[in-house]
Amino acid sequence: MKTLIAVSTCLFLLGGFVFASSLQEQNKAIARRAFEEILSKGRFELASELYAKDFVNHGIHRNASLEEDQAALRGWHQAFPDVTIVPEKLIAEDDLVTIYWIARGTNTGTGNGLPATGKKAEMAGITIWRIVDGKIKEEWSAFDQLSMMQQLGLLPANK
Repeated sequence: MKTLIAVSTCLFLLGGFVFASSLQEQNKAIARRAFEEILSKGRFELASELYAKDFVNHGIHRNASLEEDQAALRGWHQAFPDVTIVPEKLIAEDDLVTIYWIARGTNTGTGNGLPATGKKAEMAGITIWRIVDGKIKEEWSAFDQLSMMQQLGLLPANK
């Protein structure tokens, strides 16, 4: 009887692990799709498929709604029409996915307060998304804005 209980407990726990693992893989797939389709290709019409209606991007000083977040992303696409934002590393735990990404593009347009410089820029960033019921519900991000501004010639480079 004790053996049967131990085996049942192990199978139950393994089942939970398999469920959690598949949920984490599903969340990573959602993150990859958001990076490929929306962040890189600018397919903003897909936002309703991938983001929750009550999405919040948590900033240091204030939060942004989905509309504000997407408007900022549109600004980056205006400033860098050829932008690609590639997820290099994805780590999932529970309902969180952390993405280390690299963005590359040429600043040939204006957007988000940037003048068109014609210069290429490359920067790294980290985004943490909380994904609930298959949709991105919350975000925390940081990226190297100083390096980008230096590459564009808008701030002096470090010596």
